Amino acid sequence: MRPDQPDRRCRAAILISGSGTNLQSFIDQAHADQLDVDIVKVLSNRPDAYGLTRARSASIATACVEHRDFADREAFDRAVAATLDEHEPELVVLAGFMRILSPWFVRHYEGKILNIHPALLPKYPGLDTHARVLEAGDSRHGSTVHFVTDELDGGPRILAGRIAVDPNESADELQARVQALEHQIYPQAAQWFAEGRLTFRDGAALLDGEKLTEPVVVDFP
Repeated sequence: MRPDQPDRRCRAAILISGSGTNLQSFIDQAHADQLDVDIVKVLSNRPDAYGLTRARSASIATACVEHRDFADREAFDRAVAATLDEHEPELVVLAGFMRILSPWFVRHYEGKILNIHPALLPKYPGLDTHARVLEAGDSRHGSTVHFVTDELDGGPRILAGRIAVDPNESADELQARVQALEHQIYPQAAQWFAEGRLTFRDGAALLDGEKLTEPVVVDFP
């Protein structure tokens, strides 16, 4: 809870495209009163996204805005924002939302958008991170929560979860282990934001008023 409004939870919208495993971690922790966040809307660009079913099962409002119905990214993003803004979100959480956001959308919610990327940024932006880590023979891998800016996977980093890589595991096995740690670090970063501890100023992430030049790193077994 924010110190200036101790009895009010942070209003958050969560954007998804798929099964919504990170969404489920937010739902579970919010319902267990471990997260000072009210999920006011879950929106997908795909009507068959299973995450919408997860949200409805938790009595959370849902919406689908299909990107194929729009001529360009900004037109789609404006429609998404119009739907979200009906609920006045203070935080927008990207949880497997497989769309590149337009500069307009990033400006509209500047300092309020969180994303999680399955790599230890700045290494391995983009797709297929688990296979790329194994091919490179890296000894460590993980996931990074960051604020969203115009640069793809390049916004200021907040929190990273890190594991040791078993060179004999498959990309799917590595992905499963990374997803498990994501379910812990992503709600944690959102909790910092809800408490007012995490802020965005002048293009940087600040935690407890101190600029984060590197993310907070948590090592997992």
